[in-house]
Amino acid sequence: MSTAPAPARIVVGVTGASGAVYAVRLLERLRALGAHTHLVATPAGILNVHHELGLDRHQLEALATESHPAGDVGACIASGSHQVDAMVVAPCTMKSLAAIAHGFGDNLLTRAADVTLKERRRLVLMVRETPFNLAHLRNMTAVTEMGGIVFPPLPAFYHRPQTVDALVDDTVERVIELLGVAQAAPRRWNGL
Repeated sequence: MSTAPAPARIVVGVTGASGAVYAVRLLERLRALGAHTHLVATPAGILNVHHELGLDRHQLEALATESHPAGDVGACIASGSHQVDAMVVAPCTMKSLAAIAHGFGDNLLTRAADVTLKERRRLVLMVRETPFNLAHLRNMTAVTEMGGIVFPPLPAFYHRPQTVDALVDDTVERVIELLGVAQAAPRRWNGL
């Protein structure tokens, strides 16, 4: 009888905010950790992945275990009866944040996020916009009050990263840990 833990089941949402590298690196790392991923990318998310990384829709979808069109509100991840462990939106636009904060499930990404919150599962939003205006801050507060985690991908410098890749990897590992994936390996601060 095997005692190996079941693979993590993670929904990865991608919107049109800058920071497509976070989505790609998350999908790559989750695959390396044996997680089962459900990808849902908005049309603007696909456009931005192409603009920032030169990848097309098929190349992005190939990084996930399963992929669902943003317009497919009948997909399995649109229901709380479909078992997943957590969801991350990487990167997350302020439009998607607002929709999630107000329960406006107008596409599969925002519906899946709503389901994640209603089922009391872990939701991490890697919001990408600066500076924040009052509407952004209020929407972040609303999501936090509902149990979501707002995680702007702000880099840490105390480990003295030498490359942009190192900054991205550090952020991604912290997010994976927040998603509850046991094998995550973020760099720890152990004091001076």
